[in-house]
Amino acid sequence: MRRLDRHTFAHAAVGVLAGVTGMSVAHLTAALLTPASSPALAVSTAVIDATPTPVKEWAVRELGSADKPILIGSVLLVTIAFAAAIGVVARRRLWLGAGLIAGLVLLAGAAVVRLPFFRVTDLVPTLVALVLGPAVLVLLTRALTAERTPAHRQDAPSEGAATRRSVLIGFGALALVSAAAATGGQLIVRGRTALADIMLPRVRDPLPALPAGLEETHQGISRFVTRNRDFYRVDTKLAVPIVDQNSWSLTIDGDVERELTFSYDDLRQRENVEHDITLTCVSNEVGGKLVGAARWTGVPLQDLLEEAGVGKDADQILSTDVEGFTISTPLEAALDGRNAMVALGMNGEVLPRKHGFPARLVVPGLYGYVGATKWVTRLTLTRYDKATAYWTDRDWAIDAPIKLSSRIDTPRPLSNISAGRTVIGGVAWAQHHGVAKVDVRIDGGRWQPAELGPDAGIDYWRQWFLPWDAEPGSHQLAVRVTDRDGTVQSDERATPFPDGSSGIQEIVVTVA
Repeated sequence: MRRLDRHTFAHAAVGVLAGVTGMSVAHLTAALLTPASSPALAVSTAVIDATPTPVKEWAVRELGSADKPILIGSVLLVTIAFAAAIGVVARRRLWLGAGLIAGLVLLAGAAVVRLPFFRVTDLVPTLVALVLGPAVLVLLTRALTAERTPAHRQDAPSEGAATRRSVLIGFGALALVSAAAATGGQLIVRGRTALADIMLPRVRDPLPALPAGLEETHQGISRFVTRNRDFYRVDTKLAVPIVDQNSWSLTIDGDVERELTFSYDDLRQRENVEHDITLTCVSNEVGGKLVGAARWTGVPLQDLLEEAGVGKDADQILSTDVEGFTISTPLEAALDGRNAMVALGMNGEVLPRKHGFPARLVVPGLYGYVGATKWVTRLTLTRYDKATAYWTDRDWAIDAPIKLSSRIDTPRPLSNISAGRTVIGGVAWAQHHGVAKVDVRIDGGRWQPAELGPDAGIDYWRQWFLPWDAEPGSHQLAVRVTDRDGTVQSDERATPFPDGSSGIQEIVVTVA
């Protein structure tokens, strides 16, 4: 029985190595072509598309930015488990095992074909895996069989030892090749996403530098300007699109007087503007972190639409990214005078690839799923009753103005702090209306006005703080914001689906 278990384990390892080798080299091949065509990523994308909305919401809420790595890791673990079982099958029926691992690869290939941006060349990584996976399985299974045969012969111990040594060397070599291919693929993608020698366009009327934020004097409060590397990212992409700005273009079509197409240089040479705007994800829970504030550089969206000539029938902008993903934005939000823009820069730098290079939409006052299309390449003016987008097809609200909200950054929920003089502080936002005041409540008492940080306009968040003489014991802290129209943050609890969360954040801290 012990001997059978050892051999079964060895053949399971063969299956795993065959699967991993195929996936790793396919991933490397995809990195050189189109990263998203990696079979493992394509399967993960198919899983995302098939996942019910409540499950997606749970993943974003509980896992945050780790949701994508966890999903990819789960797909890989399931694939490895199937490959191990196939390796065991191949011990008795070699060609059946080879057929099964080929079938596993073909399933991944079907996911690649379903990608919205699919091109025939995207099947190259799948073909690589289709060749390598079965080949490695057959070769190693035969090597294991050969290793066991001489080992049972009393007259050829040296031959069995040599064969065993060859098998181990083969295992090790393939493991190294797989690791090198996977690592090399990631390094290539990272290198291809680096942006060099691209300068921001000249701005027509540069804004004055933003003032120092409260984070300079009150530790724990979110930075007044969210650094690019810290800015939240929520999208359906498992591989950041690698777009060549020299071949990229933005087309405006649909219900317009004239269809227009702009190159990257066309947009750079126009009069660019700067605006300080806070973006929020609709999946952000009360007190959540899926919100960030930045200075954006780009071209006014209204200027581009007026140049194309807006028709009389359209009521939405159906924007499409370079991979075919769609978002629908109320046309009125682009024409009502707010600072909607096609952004080319972020915080004084060229727009990072993970945040939409070469261009993205930024529409203040709307949640990102209806107003912040990244990697945008087409703006089609149409009607909601004629065309729907990715998230509206999944029953999210069509019109999604950002709700009034505020957050306590310090002290942290459920934290232990020392008694004495301290501060309660955080951020509040009332996009497109502006923050007028922030109030704090301690242990269910009266609402007390907090002191506000610097003001960067109605589309930007405000920092706030309240000095507090903390006494020993357990305390409840709550915060609410009031906008410049006099509207007070709602205390009615609502989940993010279908049009954003609401409610008052209330935390508990212990003072010792």
